[in-house]
Amino acid sequence: MFTLRKRYVPAQFELATSELDRVAAKLIADSHGALVESVTTTLAGRKARAYRYTTAKGEMRIGFVLSGRREYELFCRDAKDPACALLFSSFSLD
Repeated sequence: MFTLRKRYVPAQFELATSELDRVAAKLIADSHGALVESVTTTLAGRKARAYRYTTAKGEMRIGFVLSGRREYELFCRDAKDPACALLFSSFSLD
């Protein structure tokens, strides 16, 4: 979990999407990876961004959930592992 400088407002999701896409692109580039998929999805009942990408180590998955002044990052080193799907489907802010 990370603290955001400004409070996230769900009505501004489209603005947040461009920033999250930029952050994900940098993370993927820094890992010498290639983007496979970027989607808007629902995690913990909120709109979120999720990405799948490949590196020399395999297929990774990362998701970003914003809530108030918090940013949650969900990360899997093996996107095909059933535990990864479970992480994304069961994530909760409670």
